[in-house]
Amino acid sequence: MSTNVLRTSDGWWVVRGDRAVPVDTKAATTAELLADREAVREAALSGEAGTPVADLAALSPVTTPCRVVAQMVNYRSHARDSGFKGDIPPTFFRKASGSVSGPGDSVVRPSHVKFLDYEIELGLVMGAPLPVGTVVEERDLSSYVAGLVITNDVSARDVQLTKTQFYESKSYPTFTPTGPYLSLLEAEDFDHLLDLRLKLSVNGELRQDRTLADMIVRPAQALTLLARFQTLDTGDLLLTGTPGGTALKAPPKAVEKIGALLPPAVKWKAFFKSQAKNPHYLHPGDVITATIATPDGRIDLGEQRTPVAGANQTPR
Repeated sequence: MSTNVLRTSDGWWVVRGDRAVPVDTKAATTAELLADREAVREAALSGEAGTPVADLAALSPVTTPCRVVAQMVNYRSHARDSGFKGDIPPTFFRKASGSVSGPGDSVVRPSHVKFLDYEIELGLVMGAPLPVGTVVEERDLSSYVAGLVITNDVSARDVQLTKTQFYESKSYPTFTPTGPYLSLLEAEDFDHLLDLRLKLSVNGELRQDRTLADMIVRPAQALTLLARFQTLDTGDLLLTGTPGGTALKAPPKAVEKIGALLPPAVKWKAFFKSQAKNPHYLHPGDVITATIATPDGRIDLGEQRTPVAGANQTPR
């Protein structure tokens, strides 16, 4: 069974039901904690009553700086929403680790961003180095991946589309809420990954709801493809794509054909004028709730609940 670990300003905790037991470790980073798994095991087996989880202020269980890499268009439902047809080449991009924030911190919309979008994603936390040239088989996944986290690949669509700039549009501070739990997996837990269901709601309205069975490139293959050119180290984070249901969707084919005939400035002005009528983009005051779990609770990454704030508001 997986073991859920929580991080606070006071250190690391093993979560057992609605209570948490402190981990007796000097680890300050995620990589250091993963090197001290024995301390985690001891806390999990401790007879200590622990502290109510509700009394703890969770930080991101992935400490920074670290590498944050993401997969683009990696769920069939998202591919349909985005207007893709046929085979989709596996594509990766980087996010600034300064975008990583806690599971209850506000997502802050920059003042120049009007079209802020959400993307629930399963995050893989590396438990061992992945050198360039590594080939990861399904049976080897537990040798490289230590655990899982909920992440939200928040995106400034007006920056992403007009500049074709993923790095900037997805790297503003607070644009990668992470946690609350780092779910450390045993080797047998990896057999249940496809049962994981990703759910994201905004103000209680369900927007995204898919299992990993909808995924195009699964984790072992993704790590193999990434290792063609990118080294990963213990504690690094790979976001594995989002299912359908984001606010942004491809325009109808007729509109797309007309848009292709327009100068870029005119095309984007028309596109965002139409997007202004879309009520699903995020606004200050909204609350995003995200969960990832298997139906039987064998793996349960907790609940991420992040309010949205404007740039002139004090983040929570």
